[in-house]
Amino acid sequence: MKLSTIFRLARVMLHVFKGMAICATVFPWIGQEKRNGHIRRWSTKLLRMCNVTVEQAAGSAPALEHCVVVANHVSWLDIFVVHSLHPSHFVAKAEIRSWPLAGWLAEKAGTVFIARGNRRDLRHIFKGLVTSLEKGERVAFFPEGTTAAQGSLLPFHANLFEAAIDAKVPVQPFALTYEDVNGGSHPSVDFIGETSFAESIMLILNGPPVKAKLAILPALETQGAHRRELAEASHKAIALSLGVPAATP
Repeated sequence: MKLSTIFRLARVMLHVFKGMAICATVFPWIGQEKRNGHIRRWSTKLLRMCNVTVEQAAGSAPALEHCVVVANHVSWLDIFVVHSLHPSHFVAKAEIRSWPLAGWLAEKAGTVFIARGNRRDLRHIFKGLVTSLEKGERVAFFPEGTTAAQGSLLPFHANLFEAAIDAKVPVQPFALTYEDVNGGSHPSVDFIGETSFAESIMLILNGPPVKAKLAILPALETQGAHRRELAEASHKAIALSLGVPAATP
């Protein structure tokens, strides 16, 4: 391992421990707005340490404060990219909770973890999402249910879209891309197959600079809509933004 990589990894680890300390000692005593400020700053610094810069795509729609955000899922970086611009309460797959340190941090930053195929878990999380939305918060999830390689978009699961309908809030699609210095898909970011979290972070730390782009798309109204219609409309909007074929449901 290169000395420079060891140094960068050590900085990331120290930053993670700092985040854990803030979550344990500061978060219990402050409101959501101040938490979001900490989350935004911490996420931005983490990404910078990983040689990832973030920009909001030109022509993006205004990001709503009170809505359900749905986004394509490429990497463990996705949550922190969104947090660096628009902190949200995430719903993510249960496997993320097992990631060393990062899983614990994601949970303390408001991420809720869902076990695949667990209907009881889904019902419990659904009620929590509606409650958060009724409090005026922004929640987010990845409707693909897992990560997909760049240049592709998996079909969207429709279940959690029902929370937006019940809470009477819009759905706002976000499209995430990761570029190399030439503007192409970055080769180190895909987090698929048997790649472990440790392998992924080393690929990113050892790789060339990453430019993460977040395109915020026009919100979809939910009044009178069906969850499957919302899932299909969100999928089409994100696929169009990414320039990839829409998956067949």
